[in-house]
This record gives sequence, C-alpha cells and structure tokens, in this order.
Amino acid sequence: MENHSSHGSAHSSGRGLHGLEEFFDTYLHKKAPFQLPAKARQFIVQYGPWISLILLILGAVVIVPLVLIVLGLTAVTLPFQVAAGTAHSSLIGTIHMLLGLVVLIMEGAAIPGLLRRHLSGWHLVYYAALLSALSALLSLDIVGLVVELVISMYILFQIREYYH
Repeated sequence: MENHSSHGSAHSSGRGLHGLEEFFDTYLHKKAPFQLPAKARQFIVQYGPWISLILLILGAVVIVPLVLIVLGLTAVTLPFQVAAGTAHSSLIGTIHMLLGLVVLIMEGAAIPGLLRRHLSGWHLVYYAALLSALSALLSLDIVGLVVELVISMYILFQIREYYH
C-alpha cells in the first residue's frame, strides 16, 4: 500500500509543469494545424538568442531603473496608500514589475544555453514565458495573457526539438 501511495503522489506531481509542457507540446507542435517551415525554425534557433540579447539590453535600460524608482516610491507612499485603501492595486503593480524583472533575468540567463542549444536554456525561456503569463493574469490583462501564451508557446514548442 505504501508503494502505491508514493507512486500516486509522484504521478500527480508529474501533472504540474511537466504535464503543462506535454500539453503545449501536443497541441502547439505535434497536433498543430500549421508548422513553422524548417528554415524559419532554424532562423529562430540560430539568431533568436542574439535578438533576445539585444532586446534584453534595451529592456534592462528601461525596466531596471523603473523598478527601482517604483520600489522606492512604494516604500515612501505605502502608509498613505494603506490609509486611502489603494494599497492592493499598488501591490499588484509592484508584483507585476518584480515578475517582469525576474523574467528579464531568466531570459538573460537562458542565452548561453540557447546558443549551445541546451534544453536547459530552452526551459528557462519556457518558465520565463509562464511567469510573464502569470504576471498578465495578475494584472487582469486577459488579452495579453492569451497573446503571450499562444504566440510565445507556439514558437517555443515549434523549435523545442532543436535543443537537447
């Protein structure tokens, strides 16, 4: 009986992120009605990390100072926001910005693995895309959430086979 319950818990934990990855792989790659042409996939794999690096540098120039400013302003204004009852929206905004910073860091950390075509680099981008989608959900940006999931996951799962 003990073996059965430990097998059951391992099976149920496999349904989490791994199950979600299998779902995306099935419907955005294996059963997708449209596959990216091989040349497009190869272009993304070859030049995508370099394009990402440029976009990350540009994003860091804007996002990092903005996060620092907002965190500083939030620390100063939080007592007034609590008194006015508006601290919740400020908290969600702060969480949204912090998640954006984490996504930026994860995408930057993924670049060396992507250049070497390691699956670990691909996974970092995948997890960053999931965090970005979570951020959109917390911000109640449903359109952004759907666009983020559909486009980024479709591209990611179209090129996944190039990483090992």
